[in-house]
Amino acid sequence: MYSDLKLFIDGKWLNGEGRKGEDVINPATGKVLGHLPHASKADLDAALEAAQKGFQVWKNTSAYDRAKIMRKAADLVRERFDHISKVMTQEQGKVYVESRAEVMTSADIIDWYAEEGRRSYGRIVPGRTKGVRQIVVQEPVGVVAAFTPWNFPTLTPVRKIAGALAAGCSIIIKASEETPGACVELVKCFADAGLPAGVLNLVFGVPAQVSEHLIPSAIVRKVSFTGSIPVGKHLAALAAKGMKRVTMELGGHSPVVVFADADAEKAADTIAAFKYRNAGQVCISPTRFYVQEASYSKFVARFTEYAKGLKLGDGLEKGITLGPLANPRRLDAMEAIVNDAKARGGKIATGGTRHGNQGYFFEPTVITDIPDDSKIMTEEPFGPIAPIVPFKTFDEVVERANSLPFGLAAYAFTTSATTANAIGDAINSGMVGVNSVAISTPETPFGGIKESGYGSEGGIEGLQAYMNTKFISQA
Repeated sequence: MYSDLKLFIDGKWLNGEGRKGEDVINPATGKVLGHLPHASKADLDAALEAAQKGFQVWKNTSAYDRAKIMRKAADLVRERFDHISKVMTQEQGKVYVESRAEVMTSADIIDWYAEEGRRSYGRIVPGRTKGVRQIVVQEPVGVVAAFTPWNFPTLTPVRKIAGALAAGCSIIIKASEETPGACVELVKCFADAGLPAGVLNLVFGVPAQVSEHLIPSAIVRKVSFTGSIPVGKHLAALAAKGMKRVTMELGGHSPVVVFADADAEKAADTIAAFKYRNAGQVCISPTRFYVQEASYSKFVARFTEYAKGLKLGDGLEKGITLGPLANPRRLDAMEAIVNDAKARGGKIATGGTRHGNQGYFFEPTVITDIPDDSKIMTEEPFGPIAPIVPFKTFDEVVERANSLPFGLAAYAFTTSATTANAIGDAINSGMVGVNSVAISTPETPFGGIKESGYGSEGGIEGLQAYMNTKFISQA
């Protein structure tokens, strides 16, 4: 059921063959799924050379023909969704229904970029003198080096792959070593769709060694990274030395504001389901809950009831609604957060401990009566812990919601159009969902501000991130 783990360089699949590597672990069982080969320095150089060669081929392929290959890849993803989804659940832990949704959305992203790439229009700017034509054109930026984390093994890579390919770029992607199988299967779909050799290359290895080899290369002209803020700053600094285009999608700590005029129980059902998706291991997961005093007790009760109703277990088993955390590091982080909360007077409404003696399971947790300077309120938890606190006034909650250096996502619930407009304007965040959690679609920009990064994926902004603007004045 699992993948045959390999590197993909210059159109060829490369297995261990004496390379160093590491085991991939099923977080629900702790058992080894397979052995992942690491790319050597020679492999990385081969990938760079292949990408350079592939770029020359791909940029000279018409947008029409690029789109045909990409749409074929999307069709193959849909045909193979069951296998890819099962691979993902085994290596990442999320329940099968979530894996399936991720895989199908990944196919939609490919399709959207395939079509949008055909509409990467330039424009004519009227000249100041007769006979002068002023032309603005969009050209692919060049070879892309992309780096993705373990929490969305196909969705995050495909945003970068599809955006780069639609623009006419070639790409080397280093996906997560903890969840490599689903990305291997994704890349197979592109290869089997007829993508020319070298246009898409997949490597794995020690993250720092791979990034510090690829990013300084003169061949690479664009870097795209999704991951932690400290690593993002380091990679951005490496890219800056070569004046390379960069997209950084980094961590967040998303506030949720529930006003008293909202339906507290309906809001709790909606946002709790979103909170515990992928065991809270989502960069746009709601992570700080501010509820206006009149609705606070009702919201907490309904939210806690939802959390208690979740069933933990292996995501491939029927009836399971919450899978394990991805690795033992997350278990340690959850325990540290809960211990800090207790030390600061926080009350555990439900959960708060590890679950079972096999795998990396942590109970869905709700904490109340917690101060704003506690660990859970100031640091991204990236796990199934929800702190819920009351607030009095609009101005007060805006100040508290905007108090952290993050700015990726935020959410609010209200039945007042006036309040909806006001909170959407007042929150400092790259994305804001008002009475909605649908802030990530193929056709809309996805990205943050402040410490949460810069640049966007998705939407026309995601395509433009892989293109250079050229102005031609012709007399």
